[in-house]
Amino acid sequence: MRSSYADERLALDPARPVSVVVVAGTQVRLSRLDQLLASTGVLVLGTARTVDDAVVAVCEHGPDVVLLDLALAAGGLELVERVMARCPAPIVLTGAAAEDADLALAAGAVDVVPAGSEAQGSGTYARTLSRHIAVASRVRVITHPRGRLRERGYAAEPAGPSTTQPANGEARRRPPLVVIGASTGGPPALAALLGQLPADLPASVVVVQHMAEGFVEGLAQWLGDISPLPVSVALHGDRLRPGHVVLAPSDGNLVIEPGCRMSIEEPREGQFHIPEIDRTFRSAAAACRERVVGVLLTGMGRDGAAGLLALRRVGAFTIAQDEVTSAVWGMPAAAVALDAADLELPLPRIAPAIAAAVARLGVAEAV
Repeated sequence: MRSSYADERLALDPARPVSVVVVAGTQVRLSRLDQLLASTGVLVLGTARTVDDAVVAVCEHGPDVVLLDLALAAGGLELVERVMARCPAPIVLTGAAAEDADLALAAGAVDVVPAGSEAQGSGTYARTLSRHIAVASRVRVITHPRGRLRERGYAAEPAGPSTTQPANGEARRRPPLVVIGASTGGPPALAALLGQLPADLPASVVVVQHMAEGFVEGLAQWLGDISPLPVSVALHGDRLRPGHVVLAPSDGNLVIEPGCRMSIEEPREGQFHIPEIDRTFRSAAAACRERVVGVLLTGMGRDGAAGLLALRRVGAFTIAQDEVTSAVWGMPAAAVALDAADLELPLPRIAPAIAAAVARLGVAEAV
């Protein structure tokens, strides 16, 4: 096992082929994927049919990417968790593993080859695989907390609602909260993300977008036309409501208070970004702790990185947008440098990961 594996991958040599370990449920499928990848110049370092063999192959070879075509119920989900716990590598799902992909994405996989790609013919499918593998090879991955739990002997549920009981009644009464920060390039990224969230998402969603005064109301209306969830601008004293999206106003900081209330506080003297993402993230960490999903999207500067780290330190699940899909990879890059993100994902994969994480937290009791 290579302890600095994720860091070493950042220095990929563009002159050498991208390397993969291929995992599939049958020898026939392994042979087909091997041939398809060879035709595109992808270097196959090893293949495996079982979870144990696959973990050994990934840890021994240190591939740029793992291509997984093993049904999640047949060991695919366990493989994602064990790889992300022991020798993290970008994992791309295809074929049988792409079914119920949200579970694998929440466990640490980074991309899914679209269903139907293979039906377009071998040449097209080979090129699609190669393209997804090439993009995934540039994703920085870190040890995933869900995988660490499995490594310590706590098996994750393969599907369905979580059966884990909250530590106490107070935690169970706190509704799940999703907090999202964005800056440069944020509005279109938010539109793409919020448009993918399910209409019945059982969590409150708070968005902090750096925006000049007078424009946030128009942004809320525009996002509300795109998102299946209602969108509004937060008001001082309002209560967080599951299934609703609120935007921080442009003239103050949005603070999450105990008891699922929001307050709008005056900016600090000399505060550079108004509203400030770090302030909202830190308040969410203090008020809701592990029942938060924190997301940091495209933006210039560092706002949000320290706040995302504060969330991760209290057990919240944290996501940073990857470099490839970011308009400006400043804030997410700062979070990655602080080891503040559990996952670094391309924009299209963030909404499914949020929904899966909220599902794991469970629906809170009425308060």
